[in-house]
Amino acid sequence: MHVQFIRREFRPMLALATPVVIAEVGWVTMGIVDTLMVGRLGGSAIAAVGLAGMLFFGVTVFSMGLLLGLDPLVAQAFGARRLDECHRWLVDGLWLSAIAGLPSIGVVFAMDLSLGRWGFPPDVLAFTRPYLAILAWSLAPLMLYAAFRRYLQAMAIVRPVTITLIVANVVNALGNWLLIFGHFGAPVMGVRGSAYSTLIARIFMAVALFAVILRHESRVTPRLRDTPMHLDLRRVRALFTLGFPAAGQLVLEVGVFSAATALAGRVSAPALAAHQIALNLAGLMFMVPYGLASAAAVRVGHAVGRHDGRGASIAGWTAILLGATFMSASAIVFLTARGFLIRLFTPDAAVIGIGVSLLFVAAVFQLFDGVQGVTTGALRGLGDTRTAMYWNLGGHWLVGLPLGYYLCFGAGRGVVGLWWGLSMGLIICGVALLLTWIRKGTALVPLASASGMGRPA
Repeated sequence: MHVQFIRREFRPMLALATPVVIAEVGWVTMGIVDTLMVGRLGGSAIAAVGLAGMLFFGVTVFSMGLLLGLDPLVAQAFGARRLDECHRWLVDGLWLSAIAGLPSIGVVFAMDLSLGRWGFPPDVLAFTRPYLAILAWSLAPLMLYAAFRRYLQAMAIVRPVTITLIVANVVNALGNWLLIFGHFGAPVMGVRGSAYSTLIARIFMAVALFAVILRHESRVTPRLRDTPMHLDLRRVRALFTLGFPAAGQLVLEVGVFSAATALAGRVSAPALAAHQIALNLAGLMFMVPYGLASAAAVRVGHAVGRHDGRGASIAGWTAILLGATFMSASAIVFLTARGFLIRLFTPDAAVIGIGVSLLFVAAVFQLFDGVQGVTTGALRGLGDTRTAMYWNLGGHWLVGLPLGYYLCFGAGRGVVGLWWGLSMGLIICGVALLLTWIRKGTALVPLASASGMGRPA
């Protein structure tokens, strides 16, 4: 791959990726703000909010993941200048959101009712159940937001998404301050107040992006309002077929950390709190390669839509290099500022001691986590959503989690041993997906040359 081509791709990739990354960071920041603000209620409250949030996302990530099929479908249609197809896929995405979202709400409520049999500490459980019950209602607006966002991003309309997330964070932080502690006459709701604040923020996110779409579509031809709105099972099935492996990959990846959270809860309340804090920090850093993955899916998809194989390959490699560079830097931050970062969340000495050890493990897997995240997006732009699912199954569930379970409980290493197992799963996924992209990305270049194309956009 010629270096000058990659240099030319940096600017358009960064122009698309930067707002997406800010939006992803804004998404995770909501959870971090919730954790920080309930931290004044004690370690059990921190553990409960983290546990409920992870369990909720472990269930809903599948429904949201199905909409990842919109990335290549809308991006490739946009690259081919088929705006009518972009509109159709948005409608299909909304139908799929309704079909997949309703059962997920039921699963969240069922899980909330069964938490008493999961073996969590009673003091954590007392906070977790009411928080999760309220959070369940945020799934419907969250699904609408996800469909609207994937549609806008696939057409490179990313600034409104960023602004929406920034404002939603303000709404969430203000809601936390008012409802947790009862300022300005609001009721003192504690942990439940944080859940209501998250619900309000997610409703705002869906309404805001819907308004953005309406405003944008009023200025283009063909109009969105002229698009058939009926349920087209054939098209929804096509979207599901492409989105299902992407959803499966997310479920496998997020699910393994949800399982790890459940296992950490069986160790002790300080271990669970430290696990949640370290996971928040690692998740915050991962939002950069995750945002780059979305940008890679769009840029690669646009190139595929205009039959530019070389451009697709260059876009993928550029995103991977950016992700690897950032995650290497974040590993250095974790190694040099572990104590400072954990103390931002809690003064509890027991939690700090465990958290410092967990961030050391996080520093080890940062590079591999970033590579696997960005490469997944690049492959999704090609329409390959299955490879990442298979390797997440093997790396996380057949190797990482069993190894972590043994190190945690069998070898007596506690939650730190659990994280070493998870680290091994991420290393496997990172190496395997990078090798897959090397093979597929290399094959794109001669394909472009044979067709007389290859000029990057």
